[in-house]
Amino acid sequence: MSGTSLKFPAAVHDAPQSRSKPDRSGFSTPLTLAAMSLGYGVVQLDVTIVNTALGSIGASLGGGVSSLQWVVSAYTIAFAAFILTAGALGDRIGAKRVFVAGFAIFTAASVACALSPDAVFLIAARAVQGFGAAVLVPNSLALLSHACPEDRARGRAVAIWAAGASLALTAGPLVGGGLIALVGWRSIFLVNLPIGLAGLWLSWRYASETTRSPQREIDLPGQLAATAALGSLAGAIIEGGSLGWSNPLVIAGFAAAAALAMLFVLQERRVPQPMLPLSLFGRRMFALTSLVGLLVNIAFYGLIFIFSLYFQRVNGWSPFETGLAFVPMMGAVLPVNLLAPRLAERIGAPATIAAGAALSALGCLALLGIGQGTGYSAMCVQLIVIGAGLGLLVPPLTSTLLGSVEKQRSGIAAGVLNATRQTGSVLGVALFGSLAGQDNGLLPGAHLSLAISAGLLLAAAAAIWFGAWHPAVQ
Repeated sequence: MSGTSLKFPAAVHDAPQSRSKPDRSGFSTPLTLAAMSLGYGVVQLDVTIVNTALGSIGASLGGGVSSLQWVVSAYTIAFAAFILTAGALGDRIGAKRVFVAGFAIFTAASVACALSPDAVFLIAARAVQGFGAAVLVPNSLALLSHACPEDRARGRAVAIWAAGASLALTAGPLVGGGLIALVGWRSIFLVNLPIGLAGLWLSWRYASETTRSPQREIDLPGQLAATAALGSLAGAIIEGGSLGWSNPLVIAGFAAAAALAMLFVLQERRVPQPMLPLSLFGRRMFALTSLVGLLVNIAFYGLIFIFSLYFQRVNGWSPFETGLAFVPMMGAVLPVNLLAPRLAERIGAPATIAAGAALSALGCLALLGIGQGTGYSAMCVQLIVIGAGLGLLVPPLTSTLLGSVEKQRSGIAAGVLNATRQTGSVLGVALFGSLAGQDNGLLPGAHLSLAISAGLLLAAAAAIWFGAWHPAVQ
């Protein structure tokens, strides 16, 4: 899957029966799975559906490229910053309780997005929506694990959970384009209302609560430092495109991000239960796969943002046509996801990851000739190649990272990978959007973004290949 890569928290399914008494009919487990799939699916849907609406949102609420960057990035910043703490909170007070609260927050924030009177309100509502998404993802896995204690049943459940999210990610641009054409851009947020209500009812009615662990600490100082550091960095990059890189506010933003990052590292070294165990990065393959996840997401999600603007502002395509244009690219991810494990068994996970990154890089390089009015037939194959490369590398990337740590730490390790990849998404949108917002126009910015993406993907391929096969780097 292309968006979030997580694994079940260790030993959740060994918990004793909790005090909550959901309906334990023969349908309870599949309906719990349905609720968890709705939670993860709606999170992934909102990763891509908003990109289709960027042109319409800009025309309706005003603001330049930087405002649109914040609409996308506010969601991803909150998602990336809070996901580790959200998992710990579920451990502490119960995953069902936290999941239901997260679904309610996400749904209410979606309605607020739809009713936004201006860009500032929309950006704030998107940040709250991203916080709800961060709560939903890790706790949906905890509840699935609790509902499916047997390994085989749990494996099937997570496959369905992941497949549903991949379909939502693929459907996002098409659904968004259709809704915008028929009703308007606000409808892309209102579609979350029936999904949220269904998910809330199913979760409350059928999901069993997990056992609480009051000894699980919440690293609030680390959480605040991480959120502020990521927000400052993204803000400096975004505003650098419009204010200029030498602007005092932009320089101050970079300085604040560096200082806050240092405070975060010091905090994580000090506390007994850090939100981000820095010792994990002492493991070569864990560090390498985390780096690859960061670089790949900078390239991939930054390009989705750029192509949304290119299709609509340069080529003059409608939101529906833009949504259709993304379908082959996103649609290539899921079938290649299914082929990737078999290839990894034959040539090894590092080689498969490197091949996927190199494939996407070739797709980026092949698109460097696009210009105003370039027909879709001249770029469709390249877009599919980019999506296929992503689909090829994500499954072995996740399994390699999880295999680099002890099983009891797989939950936190997967959470770190997810946070790292979402951070890459934030940086990609911020950087490429800033390049597109320069005075020389969107098209030169798109060309530079493609070149940077190719370079990042090739760097990721080289890092995992060299790091895996050359003992000298250990």
